[in-house]
Amino acid sequence: MKKFFSCILFFGFALSALAQDAPRTMEGTVTFVTSNNVYVRFNSTEGISIGDILKRNGEDCLKVTSTSSTSAVCTVINNCSVEKDAVVMATNVTSNIEETEPSTTATPTDEEVPKTSTDVTPQYSSKESDYKENIRGRISAASYNLSSNMRESRNRLQGRFSLTADHIGDSKFSADTYIAYRSILSPPENYRSRTSIFNIYNLNVTYDATPSLWVAAGRKINPKASSLGANDGLMAEKSFGNFYVGAIGGFRPDFFDYGFNGDLLQYGGYAGIETDAQQFYSQTTLGVMEQTNSGATDRRYVYFQHNSTIATNLNLFSSMELDIFSEEGASSRLTNLYLSARYRFSKAVNAMVSYDSRKQIIYYQTFQSQIEQFLDDDLARQGVRVRLNVRPVKILWLGASYSSRFQSDSQNQSDNLYGYATLSKLPVVGGRFNVSYNSNTSRYLSSNIASVRYSRDILKSKLQGDVYFRNATYDYENRDETFTQNYYGGGFNWIISRSWQFSINGEFSTIKEEKNYRFYTRLTKRFYSKKKRR
Repeated sequence: MKKFFSCILFFGFALSALAQDAPRTMEGTVTFVTSNNVYVRFNSTEGISIGDILKRNGEDCLKVTSTSSTSAVCTVINNCSVEKDAVVMATNVTSNIEETEPSTTATPTDEEVPKTSTDVTPQYSSKESDYKENIRGRISAASYNLSSNMRESRNRLQGRFSLTADHIGDSKFSADTYIAYRSILSPPENYRSRTSIFNIYNLNVTYDATPSLWVAAGRKINPKASSLGANDGLMAEKSFGNFYVGAIGGFRPDFFDYGFNGDLLQYGGYAGIETDAQQFYSQTTLGVMEQTNSGATDRRYVYFQHNSTIATNLNLFSSMELDIFSEEGASSRLTNLYLSARYRFSKAVNAMVSYDSRKQIIYYQTFQSQIEQFLDDDLARQGVRVRLNVRPVKILWLGASYSSRFQSDSQNQSDNLYGYATLSKLPVVGGRFNVSYNSNTSRYLSSNIASVRYSRDILKSKLQGDVYFRNATYDYENRDETFTQNYYGGGFNWIISRSWQFSINGEFSTIKEEKNYRFYTRLTKRFYSKKKRR
């Protein structure tokens, strides 16, 4: 480890000696946010390169994808939360002009360089790649333990591994993976399911043949066909300016164990248009898919997906699936419809409303024995949700949401009401305090859950702790008795280093004479690519 850091220091000093300016830190301000890009304004972007990482609050937050003389277009990484007017930092910024011989330097201006101007990009001994490597990943191991005075103990181990490696070695190849493993150590005596479960949710390699053409192989979810889910096979997409077309071919994962199933062949294509401007972003896709089982048509449907952001304040999303195949001679069926809108009135107020309508998807070959039952119960299950968040003062957030699920025959109806208040910084004692309440009513059950939680830094930026209490009451329609359950819990989160983190949580719950003890521990290792210097 000491040799590793010594090498970094050596190369850092060597590069500083070769550069015209010493490394420095530059501050930028977020001026615009879309669903895909973040725009950052600097006094000057000299020394900032495509692929550089911008930090917020000391953490990697944005990756630079293009620059002008005073602005940088970025994409969000590490699930970083960023909003307009946020301050980000470009660290270790250096001038790229080598000290060869004295030259006259023009006075910098705020004007954009004309596209017909002479290329003054520094010349290196080897050709610089158009692609920049960016690798980030996470591996974790966790244990879940439950012991009770009235039921069997349960113990489970779980591991997860995720990796996104863009342009490995500054090449045209990228890889993406998400794998999970779960082992049930002490299953109940009557347990008949698997005790060792290994799932691959994402495992693929992508090749950027040109800036406008990519091809992917493996298990992949296409964001332009998110309702399709994972595909085991090939995908390709070609852009023509703002327009794009794509093709998908491969196999659906198995219905029961999510493994590979060579009988479930599927194929299709899509086309769409994408607009990315300073005050407007939009992506609209229309596609068709054929899904088979052992060579016979299982399902055929058309799908539509739209996402747009207007002036950073309004976000619209919609998706639809229209089934156009039936062995019964029936007409097309709208099996899925989802609409949502989010609007930010100001930094202190935002709201969201959504509507969805779903019908049972019929796979005519996979579920042959149940088709009549599905068609007899061909009712749309619908839902409406509204949410409002308000920040009346800097340290206080208030929020409320209401959702309702229903269908035309009045069956399976439920209403849910949720509210919360959060103080991000308590006066005098410090820390964060949250109180929430949830009420749910259905035809057979009414529940009310109240919760309070207090969390704070124990060692600044190193160790956090929290404690909570939750009370839940359940009223069943077919019982006269009300059940009350209390939960008492807390935990610690230790940030060992930038890439290592350990957490432990415990909970004690009671319901009547039953007492349950739960423990959850997790060790997480994050890793990032090392920034390459020239």
